[in-house]
Amino acid sequence: MNAEPADQLRLLDLQALDSKLDQLAHRRRTLPEIGALQALETKLGQLRDVHAVSAAADSDLAREQSKAEADVDQVRARAERDRKILESGSGSAKDLENVQHELESLGKRQADLEDVVLEVMEKVEASAARTAKLAADRTEVEADRERAAHALAQQQSAVDKDVEFARSQREVVAKQVPAPLIALYDKLREQYDGVAVAAIVRRRCQACQIELDIAEVNAAKSAAPDTILRHDSCRRILVRTADSGL
Repeated sequence: MNAEPADQLRLLDLQALDSKLDQLAHRRRTLPEIGALQALETKLGQLRDVHAVSAAADSDLAREQSKAEADVDQVRARAERDRKILESGSGSAKDLENVQHELESLGKRQADLEDVVLEVMEKVEASAARTAKLAADRTEVEADRERAAHALAQQQSAVDKDVEFARSQREVVAKQVPAPLIALYDKLREQYDGVAVAAIVRRRCQACQIELDIAEVNAAKSAAPDTILRHDSCRRILVRTADSGL
């Protein structure tokens, strides 16, 4: 395939724009803000799980406290009934003695149950404080995540603007290159890691950085200006420029 020297030079412009687009795509995929946001989302997910467990523990302890208080109330009610029986003096001496013994047992039982209530109340207080701290931490991380998401969106928007500008430039350049040459260029880009064409600078291929051997130099010197040169080493299209040193 042959191509006018001007079209070959346009290929260099096209390659520069495509390389820039590749770099911008890589930059967008690897923005540090992405990692920061992902880390915060992971942390937030963990906090949500722990907070949910702590809140469930609060509910369990609240039920435990209610039950313990109900047990105390039940013993108090029974003791109050026994006291009224004793105060009334109704019943035989044996019955009143039994009531007195039961009242003493109820007193011990009430004291034990009240200790349980106090113990549960301490657990409730500690659990509630832990849950409140987790809720505050969650709110703080949620705010951090929102800020990180906003920062990422700003960086992505900036990259997208650069991409849009580079694409518009590429469209202009591509329209000036003959279709067969574009087809070859696109094919080589797919084959060789996105780099299809390179300039010869001081007898060195700028794609693979390998210097042309003497046979390649002589062939490039003798080739017609519209001849498409291919580098024997990397198979990219070579474009002669004023800095080629040929």
